[in-house]
Amino acid sequence: MEPGQCWDVGVLGATGLVGQQIVRRLEGHPWFRTCWLGASERSAGSRYGDLPWLLNEPRPASVNDLFVQRATPGQAPRLLFSALDASAALDIEKAFAEAGHIVVSNARPHRLDADVPLIVPEVNPGHLALLDVQRRQRRWQGAIVTNPNCSTVFLVMVLAAFREFRPRRVVVTTLQAVSGAGYPGLPSWDVLGNVIPFIDGEEEKIQTETAKILGTLEGNSVANDPVAVSAHTTRVPVADGHTETISIEFERPPAEEALVEALARFSGRPQQAGLPSAPRSPIEVVPGHDRPQPRLDLARGNGMTVSVGRIRRCPVLHYRLVALGHNTVRGAAGAALLNMELLAVDGWLGPPPGAGTPSCEPALATGGLAGQGGDA
Repeated sequence: MEPGQCWDVGVLGATGLVGQQIVRRLEGHPWFRTCWLGASERSAGSRYGDLPWLLNEPRPASVNDLFVQRATPGQAPRLLFSALDASAALDIEKAFAEAGHIVVSNARPHRLDADVPLIVPEVNPGHLALLDVQRRQRRWQGAIVTNPNCSTVFLVMVLAAFREFRPRRVVVTTLQAVSGAGYPGLPSWDVLGNVIPFIDGEEEKIQTETAKILGTLEGNSVANDPVAVSAHTTRVPVADGHTETISIEFERPPAEEALVEALARFSGRPQQAGLPSAPRSPIEVVPGHDRPQPRLDLARGNGMTVSVGRIRRCPVLHYRLVALGHNTVRGAAGAALLNMELLAVDGWLGPPPGAGTPSCEPALATGGLAGQGGDA
């Protein structure tokens, strides 16, 4: 990309925890420039710098003077990140896609639509070909691309690293941080010194999304992978970081050394293309019998690396291990940003505007996808 060239982007749901994480990670991005913020009627019209900031890291000064807009098509740029609540995302994201916007969504309503790509860029970048199906069938000028549930991301990356051994049955228990519940989240009386053994809808999302992501693109849809996943989800008193204990049965069980080697060498399209948000190592194997831990391992790869440890034989299935990922980064905001970078490098966004292009030019009804992107 030529110096001074970048795409203008907007953020839907910019006042929530994930929306703010997207805004923060866009600061100084070499390809994207934040120029528009959308949120609920309650926040519309407010100066962004005057609204509560929920993250430990400071709010980027470049967005302080932006005024939050209503989440309706019109003046928003063509490229949008969506961190909307699921109850709002279904209709709002569809309205923006119909109006010519390319929406990269962190919300769940469209993830299992047959023509909507559900992407982890290191795992299934070729599923972006569904955008051609989406364009033909829905006659949208824009598009919707989704990233998975945060806990699904970490599990899928581990299983993808083991593809050569063909995982067939998986039991996973999550220990999910309170930040996954959003803000203001759970009452302190409920979560402090406690474990809550139920998160509404989480087990189903892990089980169904995993099969789609690991599936094979066949014609106009994805044929789900036959892997069977049994998920237990819990909420624990940890601020950030979802830990997962995973047991796996393989069709072709390997030696333990082969499992460790497969995790260590796991890589994909983001690393090959040098995407700005891609960690050098998507998975790191952490030595020590008591690792990974959120306090010690969460920041690996700027929050984009999944840490894996305690790899050992399982007396019921073949192997068991522990995985840890940053739920609001690799599991949410960073996942969406990596997806938009993948769209860019594979040609789905078209060329970036020149340095002299006016900032935050609205999407046009005749815009939309630039053309078919390349497979990994």
